[in-house]
Amino acid sequence: SATSRAAQRVAMRQLDGGLTRRVLALRDGLVGIEALIAYDIDFPEEDDGPIVPARIVAAADQLVLALEQLLATARTGELVRDGALVVLAGLPNVGKSSLFNALLGRSRAIVTEIPGTTRDALEAVIDTGKWPLRLVDTAGLRETEDLIERLGIEVSERYLASAQVVLACGEDARSLEHTRNLVIQRTQAAIIPVRTKADLAPTQEQLNGPGSAIAVSAATGSGLQDLLAAIDASIDNQQGVIAADLPILTKARHRKALESAHAEAEQFKRAWATGELPISVAAVHLRTAIAELEELIGTFEIEEVLDRVFSSFCVGK
Repeated sequence: SATSRAAQRVAMRQLDGGLTRRVLALRDGLVGIEALIAYDIDFPEEDDGPIVPARIVAAADQLVLALEQLLATARTGELVRDGALVVLAGLPNVGKSSLFNALLGRSRAIVTEIPGTTRDALEAVIDTGKWPLRLVDTAGLRETEDLIERLGIEVSERYLASAQVVLACGEDARSLEHTRNLVIQRTQAAIIPVRTKADLAPTQEQLNGPGSAIAVSAATGSGLQDLLAAIDASIDNQQGVIAADLPILTKARHRKALESAHAEAEQFKRAWATGELPISVAAVHLRTAIAELEELIGTFEIEEVLDRVFSSFCVGK
């Protein structure tokens, strides 16, 4: 059911059991801490002696960090599932809709020489191989008295506010600079300047102009691959490096269970550090965190904690 090649790669890693192995490792860490506490409560006089508190603190810190690292992949999973939001923005009639159609490979947006043709945002998803992209063609940014066009511009501004990448489109240096100034006030997204209608530029100087704008032509297709590569690079930069052996969370159910387990582990750490709860009560947070993970991978018996105690310590000998 993958909708892109990126989603397919993640699905294949899931089928290989990557997420199950990671959750099992997290659960194993929680059981290990629980076993330390059980030993400390029930067998403090045995040969191994009481558990050094710092040992439990270090184990809890490591466990919480591992949960946070896995939860951090949820944003990447969201991109893989829904696509990165890439918004085309600019003044009216600078070639946004033509560029949208060219990237999409078919005529989805109406293209005319009349400024303000695009009244509403148009969405489409393209699969570039690395990241699926949710392209959005928006109404031209300008002051207008036309009510319908004004509503379309407000929609554009909402998309700009939530975008991950904005293609600031202009057909010359002046419109590019003006567009960039308009966009930067409306978004925190990465901005890629795009010089449209490159096939109409009479000289190389006019084509390139100042700065690092990517010159593209919807008519000839020139520059489109460079633009897609720049979009991918921008998303890579935002996402950071994901460890090769770390699975990616793509389902809300997985994310919710791990968030709950993380919250319980944090509460245990706080209770342990402050001593505000008896140790046996604080350990309930560990048991709840384990239960959250077991919702993802199946149910285990409580005797496993005792098994861990007897296998790890010299008890009753």
